[in-house]
Amino acid sequence: MKPGMTDNWRSRACSPEDVVAHIESGHRVFVHGAAATPLPLLDALAGRAGIEGVRLYHLHVEGPARFAEPEQEGRIRSVSLFTGASLRKPVEEGRADFVPIFLSDIPALFTSRRVPLDVAMVQVSPPDRHGDCTLGTSVDAARAAVDSARLVLAEINERMPRTHGNSTLPLSRIHAFTATDRPLVAHEPEPVTETEARIGALIAELVDDGATLQLGIGGIPDAVLARLFEKHDLGVHTEMFSDGIPPLVEAGVITNTKKKVHPGRIVTSFVNGSQRLFDFVDDNALVEFHPCDRTNDISLIRKNDRVVAVNSAIELDLTGQVCADSIGHRIYSGIGGQMDFMHAAAHSLGGKPIIALPSTAARGTVSRISCTLKPGAGVVTTRGHVHWVVTEHGAVNLHGMTLRERGLALISIAHPDFRAQLTRELSQLRHFT
Repeated sequence: MKPGMTDNWRSRACSPEDVVAHIESGHRVFVHGAAATPLPLLDALAGRAGIEGVRLYHLHVEGPARFAEPEQEGRIRSVSLFTGASLRKPVEEGRADFVPIFLSDIPALFTSRRVPLDVAMVQVSPPDRHGDCTLGTSVDAARAAVDSARLVLAEINERMPRTHGNSTLPLSRIHAFTATDRPLVAHEPEPVTETEARIGALIAELVDDGATLQLGIGGIPDAVLARLFEKHDLGVHTEMFSDGIPPLVEAGVITNTKKKVHPGRIVTSFVNGSQRLFDFVDDNALVEFHPCDRTNDISLIRKNDRVVAVNSAIELDLTGQVCADSIGHRIYSGIGGQMDFMHAAAHSLGGKPIIALPSTAARGTVSRISCTLKPGAGVVTTRGHVHWVVTEHGAVNLHGMTLRERGLALISIAHPDFRAQLTRELSQLRHFT
């Protein structure tokens, strides 16, 4: 497309209702996620009459899930590949579905036609003088979706950051679009709790100079990052990052010079956080967005030395099995990229795979380290893959330990109120006194 041919692109914009009119009964539709959720299109689709059997495939989506409300049953069905807060109740009540899958495997669902997409519904940045939009803050599985779907429907948002990497989407590939000028859904960082601060301090001690980091969003990642300002030449290769990364870049702590894969660049598949974060990634060539089958490719991640992967858990049993996606049978989130990075960090030279969690839940009344997982709990990281486990009471490395040694090590970092009970349960289970 020649320069100048996109000058009047706004004149081609349609209403959200006209855009979603391209979606027909029985269509399989990918929905862009996190800050890139195309909210006006989702809202128009939820209000559209005359459709049935439409299936929406998505990761975490922002905003109210009108498409999953009871009155949509038979018309629109949500299929979560990673479940956010707005979809937990619909999944639990059977009005929506959940697919347990590694984040790195999702793009191939679409490109292989295992899930044949009719439509990819995305939010993108405005076209540049070459006629190219970008997928903005979320490339993850959206790259495969726009490449394999028959139709691409879009919200072109003036405020969507223009991002670098494998993020380009030609305007000519978009079949219909609506034009908006609205702020992205942003999340300010929550204050770090005393427990999170202690966990962050313990993890920060495990981070060596020259390490490559993978951390997500939340109090524990924020607490870790806030304690890394005395480190040197850190790198970032992650599936996502939030507000804790930019200050370390600005302070010269994150340089990415020691990385062997994409040296000199922060690598991610999506970002989620505040407007300051969105401003940081906007037209920033130091940040490369890639699809999640690349960011989470174990064979690539492990080429970097000293990979430190920090992931969370809902509960652990005394053998080291990690439940991270459900509370019993109730789906809480998803498998995501935990195993991708845990496995890769374990095979990185000097790498440290870390599971981090507070020792208790329910205001201190429940131990998150237990003798056995709850019935129905999903094992996201197996006991054969777990290495470091960190709570506010300490850090232990379970790798190479026997079942009895693992149990004793985990009890040592459980909350003191539960250690005696856990010791009794372990002694009965492993037959020692």
